[in-house]
Amino acid sequence: MNILSFFVIIPVLTVVAIGYTKTMHQTRVAAAIGMGIQLLLAALLVFLYLGERGAGNTAEMLFTYDALWFPSLNIHYYLGVDGISVAMIALTGIVVFAGIFASWEVEYLSREFFISLILLASGVFGFFISLDLFTMFLFYEIAVIPMYLLIGIWGSGPKEYSAMKLTLMLMGGSALIMVGLFGIYFYSAPEGQQLTWNLQEIAKNRIPVEMQRFLFPFTFIGFGVLGALFPFHTWSPDGHASAPTAVSMLHAGVLMKLGGYGAFRVAIYLMPDAAQEQAWIFLILTAISVVYGAFGAIVQKDLKYINAYSSVSHCGLVLFAILMLNQTAFNGAIIQMISHGLMTALFFALIGMIYGRTHTRIIHEMGGLMKVIPFLSVVYVIAGLASLGLPGLSGFVAEMTIFIGAYQHDDTFHRILTIMATASIVITAVYILRVVGILLLGPIKNDHYTHLTDAKWYERISTITLVVAIAAIGIAPLWLSDMINISLEPIMQKLATATSSFRSIF
Repeated sequence: MNILSFFVIIPVLTVVAIGYTKTMHQTRVAAAIGMGIQLLLAALLVFLYLGERGAGNTAEMLFTYDALWFPSLNIHYYLGVDGISVAMIALTGIVVFAGIFASWEVEYLSREFFISLILLASGVFGFFISLDLFTMFLFYEIAVIPMYLLIGIWGSGPKEYSAMKLTLMLMGGSALIMVGLFGIYFYSAPEGQQLTWNLQEIAKNRIPVEMQRFLFPFTFIGFGVLGALFPFHTWSPDGHASAPTAVSMLHAGVLMKLGGYGAFRVAIYLMPDAAQEQAWIFLILTAISVVYGAFGAIVQKDLKYINAYSSVSHCGLVLFAILMLNQTAFNGAIIQMISHGLMTALFFALIGMIYGRTHTRIIHEMGGLMKVIPFLSVVYVIAGLASLGLPGLSGFVAEMTIFIGAYQHDDTFHRILTIMATASIVITAVYILRVVGILLLGPIKNDHYTHLTDAKWYERISTITLVVAIAAIGIAPLWLSDMINISLEPIMQKLATATSSFRSIF
C-alpha cells in the first residue's frame, strides 16, 4: 500500500466511522480523531519528503504508485508528489483539522455535516496526489460537489441562492476544464502511439503549438473560475458569506487553491508555448482581480464579505504570479497559496466565533471587543497583520517573493502591472486596520457584549493551530522555499524550451 493512498483512505474510513456513531459527541470525536490522524500523516509525508531530498533523490515525483484503472482509455490510478504537492497536502491537513474544531458546536444533522465536510477534504487530498489527469479531474469534482449541500443545508442568509450560484459557476468552470483535458488527451502522444492521461508523459510529448493555443484558455479559465479569476469571481463573496464557518475555512483556505494549482500544473506546465503567447491577456485580468478585490473589501460592512473580497485579491495574486512565468514568481505563488489558505481560514474561524457570540457580522454594530474576548481579539489582530504583510508572518514572505519575481521582467507592460498589484498592499492595510479599530477598540457599543465569554478549548485548538503555522512560515520560510524551488526545475526547463520555440515561430 502506497503512503499517498492513505490520504484518500483515512477520510473514507472516518466517514464510515461517523456513520456508526449514535450521539453528537461521538460524531465530533470520530471526525477529530480521523482528521488528527490525517494531519499527522501529512506531517510524516513532509518529513519523509525532506529526507528523500536530503539523501540526494532528485526524482521529479516521489512515492509514486501506478495501477491501471480503465484499460480502454488508458486511465490509471497514478499517484506521486513533489515539493509543491507536499506543501499543499500539509496546508489541507492543517485547515481541515482546524475546521473540525471550529465546527464543534454544529448540532443540526451533525453526522451528515461532518460526512460532507470530510468527503470534500478527501477530494482535495486526492486532487493534489494525482498524476493522471482523469483521476485528478474526478477528485476535483468530488471536492466541488459537496459545497452545494454544505451551503444549501447548513448555511445562513440567502443560502439557496448562494449555493446554486456557486455550484453553477464552478460547474461551468468544470465544463471548460473537461474540454481542455479531453483536448490534451487526444494530442497527448505522437500519431500511432497510445494516448495517455499521464501528466509526466504528456509533458515529455510536446502538444502541437496550434492546439496549445486553442486548449490553454479552456484549462486556465476553467481552473481560474475556482481561483476567483476576474470576471468569473462573483460566486465567491456570496458563497463565503452564506457558508457555515468550517465550510468557509475549507472553501477559501483549500478549495480555491485547486484553481491555482490546476492552472499551474496543467495549463502552464503542459502548454508552455501557449502560456508564453497568451499570458499577457490573463495578466491584465489577474491584476484587476488583485486591485478590485482589495477595493471591494474596503466598502463592505459585513465581516464575511470583507474577508471574501480580500480572498479575491489574494487569490488573484496567486494567478498573477503564475503568469509571470519565472521561478521566483512561481515560488511566491505557491507560498502565497499556503499563506492565504492559513490566514483566511483563521479569519473565517474567528468571524464564526465572534458571530456566535454577538449574533451580528456588521462591523459598526460591534466595538470594544478586546475588553471582553481578549484571546479571540488578539488572534484576529495577528490574522490581520499576516494579511497586510507584516514581516515575521507568512504573508510578508509570500508577497515579497511574488513582487520581486514579477519585477524581474524588464519591460514596461509587466512593471506597470506589478506596480498596480503592489498598490493592493496599501489598500489591504486600510481595510484591515479600519476593521480592527472599529471591531476591537474603543468603547463597548452594546451592554450585552459585556457578558460575552472568551474562546473555549476547542476554539483555542483551532485558532492556535493556524497561528503557529502562519508564524512558522514567516519566521523560517527557507525550508519551504527550497522544497518548492527543487520541484520547479522541470517546469522551468519546459518553459525555457517553449520560449525558444515561441521565438522561432514568431
